[in-house]
Amino acid sequence: MDIPALLLRYRQFLLYGIIGGACATLDFIIYSLVLSGGGRLMAANTLGVICGIAASFTLNRQYNFKVKDHTARRLVIFFAVGLSGLAISSAIIYATVNYGGWNKLYAKAFTIIVVSIFQFILNKSLTFKNNDNQR
Repeated sequence: MDIPALLLRYRQFLLYGIIGGACATLDFIIYSLVLSGGGRLMAANTLGVICGIAASFTLNRQYNFKVKDHTARRLVIFFAVGLSGLAISSAIIYATVNYGGWNKLYAKAFTIIVVSIFQFILNKSLTFKNNDNQR
């Protein structure tokens, strides 16, 4: 098995994962800080996710997908994908904490995995699709 060729083939996915991991960590830290400061569960989740989305768009646009045209349009799509992830994340956290008895931090960690896969697929195919005919 040729490891360098494999890495090159999946470079975009791997870099998305690294950037996503960093932004998910930012999201998780903000979430944890808001909760430890007495903040409400959904407010903490919302603030963390929005900060993670903003950082992820900036890093993915610049270093991963390297598609720098139509920035406003791409940002709107990226935030729509991110906010759909927020809705999914919030639903999972609400259900697992309130009905499943999960720890709030474990619930958040679980949602990050589920939502990250969903968002990579949408962002690759919608947000950062390189199409010269886009206006």
